[in-house]
Amino acid sequence: MNMQEYIEEAERDLLHTYNRYQIVWDKGDGVYLYDINGKKYLDFVSGIAVFALGYNNKAYNDALKAQIDKVIHTSNYYYNVPAIEAAKKLKKVSGMDRVFYTNSGAEAIEGALKAAKKYAYLKDGRTDHEIIAMEHSFHGRTMGALSVTGNPHYREAFEPLIPNIKYATLNDFESVKAQVTDKTCAIIMETVQGEGGIHPVTEDFLKQVKALCEEKDILLILDEIQCGMGRTGTMFAWQRYGVKPDIMTCAKAIGCGIPVGAFLMTEKVAQNSLTSGDHGTTYGGNPLACTAISKVLDLFEEQKVLDNVNEVGEYLAGKLDELVLKYDFIKARRGLGLMQGLAFDKPVSEIINKALERGLLLINAGTQVIRFIPALIVSKENVDDMIAILEECLA
Repeated sequence: MNMQEYIEEAERDLLHTYNRYQIVWDKGDGVYLYDINGKKYLDFVSGIAVFALGYNNKAYNDALKAQIDKVIHTSNYYYNVPAIEAAKKLKKVSGMDRVFYTNSGAEAIEGALKAAKKYAYLKDGRTDHEIIAMEHSFHGRTMGALSVTGNPHYREAFEPLIPNIKYATLNDFESVKAQVTDKTCAIIMETVQGEGGIHPVTEDFLKQVKALCEEKDILLILDEIQCGMGRTGTMFAWQRYGVKPDIMTCAKAIGCGIPVGAFLMTEKVAQNSLTSGDHGTTYGGNPLACTAISKVLDLFEEQKVLDNVNEVGEYLAGKLDELVLKYDFIKARRGLGLMQGLAFDKPVSEIINKALERGLLLINAGTQVIRFIPALIVSKENVDDMIAILEECLA
C-alpha cells in the first residue's frame, strides 16, 4: 500500500482521538525519521521527549533483544532480576528510596495521588482530603491525572472527576498559600510545565512550597515525566534547585520507547502510605520494560548524556534567543536544557506544517508556542540544520 492508502485504512480502523500529521513512518536512525517513501526528517520531537538516546541505538536494541529471548513477562507475584537492577539504578540517580513501576506517565500520576491520599488517611482517618494542582498543568488523560490537570477544556466533558482538587498559579506562592487548608494532603506540579507552554518552576517558588509542605506535613509531588531523565541538564529537573519531592513521577525517556513509567517516594512516605493490596498492575515492572530502564541508565552514564544536554542545550537556547531578537512576532524563549519553547504572538500551526514539508519535525505546547524536545544526543550541527529550516518557515 502507498502512504495515502495506509492513512485511509487507519482512519477506518482506529478511534479518531488524534489529529495526526499525514505521515506513515518506516524507520528511525539517530535524530532522523524516515517515512515509507524514504523521505528523511530531522526530529526535534523525539516521540514527545521519549527517545532520549535517539533511534536505533544498537546497545539498547541488543539488550532488549537478549531479554526477549529470556523472558518478557512473569507478573508481580514473583521477583525478576531486571526490575531489581533498574530500581537500584533509579534510586541512585534520583536520591529517592522506593520505586513502583507503571506502564505510563498517567499511571504514575494515579499511583502518586493514591499514595498521597493514603498517607493522609492514615494520619487522621478522613477521606475528604484536598490536593492543590497548578493552572495550565498537564498530568495525563486518565481520570485521576485529568483531575489535577489545570486546563478546564480537558476536564469538562468527563466531570465529575476526583473531588477536592484546587488550582493555584505556578510561581505565585501566595496563590498556593491561599488554597491551603487543614484538609490539604498534597501539592502537585510539573517542575517544568510542558503542554502548558514550557514554563520552568522558579527556585524561590519551589523552595517556598517545599517549606510550606514540611511545616504542615503536606506531600510535595513533582511530575518529571517530560522534564526528567536529563532533559533539563540534571537527571531530574528538581535537582538543579536542591528541592527533593516526597513523591516523584517519571516515564517517557526512562524507557526510551518501551512503554514504562514509575513513581518514586521517600522512605517516610513508603512506610506510611501504600501497602499490600492498595495498588497493583499486571504489566508494571515486567522484565522487558525494566531491561529498558536499566540499559538506558547505563547508556546515559557511558555516553555522558548530561554533558551533551548542557552543552547543546545552551547552544540551542542561544540560537533561539537570536530568533527572538530578529522577529517581532516571536515574544520569548522559555525553557531549560533541551526542553525549550518559542512563544509567538499568533498560532504556530502553520509554521509547524511548513517545517514538516521541509523535513523538520516540531510540535506545539499550546496554540502559540513551538516546543523543541529533540533526542538528548542531538548535536550543534543538528541545531544549526533545524534553525536554517525554521528560518525558511519564518521568512
